[in-house]
Amino acid sequence: MVMGIMHKRQRTQLHFAVMSVLATTLYYYGFVAGTALLPTSVAGLLSGSIPIFTFLCALLFLREERPTRRMAAGIALGFAGIVLSARPWEGANGVPLLGVIWMMVGTLSLGASFVYARRYLSPLNLAPLALATWQAGLAVLTLLILTDFHGITAISADLHATLGAIIGLGMLGTGGAFLIYYYIIQKLGPVRASGATYIAPVVAVIIGAVVGEPVTGIELLALALILGGVVLVQTGQRKVTAPSVKLAR
Repeated sequence: MVMGIMHKRQRTQLHFAVMSVLATTLYYYGFVAGTALLPTSVAGLLSGSIPIFTFLCALLFLREERPTRRMAAGIALGFAGIVLSARPWEGANGVPLLGVIWMMVGTLSLGASFVYARRYLSPLNLAPLALATWQAGLAVLTLLILTDFHGITAISADLHATLGAIIGLGMLGTGGAFLIYYYIIQKLGPVRASGATYIAPVVAVIIGAVVGEPVTGIELLALALILGGVVLVQTGQRKVTAPSVKLAR
């Protein structure tokens, strides 16, 4: 019995380790690397594909997710928006391909994490705070190994940057966000929960315009395609009806 408990605990810790990579380390690194190379609006547009990748992963690994024609149309529409955002026809003078790839790595990683959390962590019925703490804690260990700390103390020279990192990124963008993340996955399921992320492209385009980045008609069309695809995926799920029961006479 003791061996069984230890084995179960080790297996649970392994799931936390996987989640720390999918939903924190790889996701954050992909987004930071991609955003550093891309305009804010383009990076935000590409982040809108998270629900689409979530659906694809759910389709592969969750039996209860059955595709519909509307969902398939949503996937195609969202993919068209991604291609439009990347603008491959512009070649080397267009949007940096490496930045697009890093953003896709980040979106795929987070999309897969929704499904992984639903399949392996939600059944444990642990409090969202415990789930978020384990995930963030193990991610710290991974980042300690991978991060180059040269010049990292420069952030302390700017009070606004320091407070932004601690409060904005740490407390709100990571701690608070992952508390909500696990709660909505448990309540809504992975595909519907990932729909909360499609507000990011809208905000990114607005911020990009405010700070002076050009927002072209192509970017607005890409935004419409991605959001349209997400809406189709979100609203295209089959309704599961309870089997009828015939009463004995």
